[in-house]
Amino acid sequence: MRSTARVVEVSTNTVAKLLVDAGFACAAYHDEKVRNVRARRVQCDEIWSFVYAKEKNVRRAKAAPPMAGDVWTWTAIDADSKLIIAYEVGDRSAMTGIDFMDSLRSRLAYRVQFTTDGHQAYFEAVEGAFGGDVDYAMLVKLYGPSGEGESHERKYSPAECVGSYTRTVEGHPDERHISTSYVERHNLTMRMGMRRFTRLTNAFSKRIEFHLHMLSLYFLHYNFVRVHRTLKVTPAMEAGITDTLRDVDWIVELVEKRTPPPPPRGPYRKRENSN
Repeated sequence: MRSTARVVEVSTNTVAKLLVDAGFACAAYHDEKVRNVRARRVQCDEIWSFVYAKEKNVRRAKAAPPMAGDVWTWTAIDADSKLIIAYEVGDRSAMTGIDFMDSLRSRLAYRVQFTTDGHQAYFEAVEGAFGGDVDYAMLVKLYGPSGEGESHERKYSPAECVGSYTRTVEGHPDERHISTSYVERHNLTMRMGMRRFTRLTNAFSKRIEFHLHMLSLYFLHYNFVRVHRTLKVTPAMEAGITDTLRDVDWIVELVEKRTPPPPPRGPYRKRENSN
């Protein structure tokens, strides 16, 4: 945000206000348009980030805002169109999972096959939102140590996946499509596309509100503007939500339509001719 302010020579507060306006506009459009999605296979996952400070450092942080600490973004992707159908921001508890699954259920047109990882919160969330009207399986991965001892490789490298197994939870999921590959690949896309998700930097969000607005802007751009390299169209076009390729100017128009014009700064007084 500071870099943007320097480039365009405006105040940082101006950039922050624009992000807020864009976040509200993008979230409203996604909530309205991403409905009745005709998905067949849906993959879900959570991606970690933090606001202001990591959870272990919040207690000794100065003036930490509400909801500072670890933040998880739950996402659901259509395995065929690569559309992000729903997302939720919060902790990794069952309560957040229930809100996430309720939102996802309201956006689907018919019965789908679900795949998630082995996170326990999904059991209650999926059952509460779908009951028995879903084909649901878990793909549980087993991880080993990433290195030997306390080396730098062990500290910064992800743990090695040493095995996995599937578990049918509800219905009759097709074993050939029990996978979380697409949603995990999208986690990488998020980390590459949003600086706030980059590890080991100082580009994290300072307040949860800005984190939410940035995500709303990202997901709208991903679904409606960004052309998928394999599909050659945007995910929204592939899913049949729209037949038009959008651009960034279109997002600007959404923001301008939703944002009221600024009020006049003061009464206009016509200069009197001193002569």
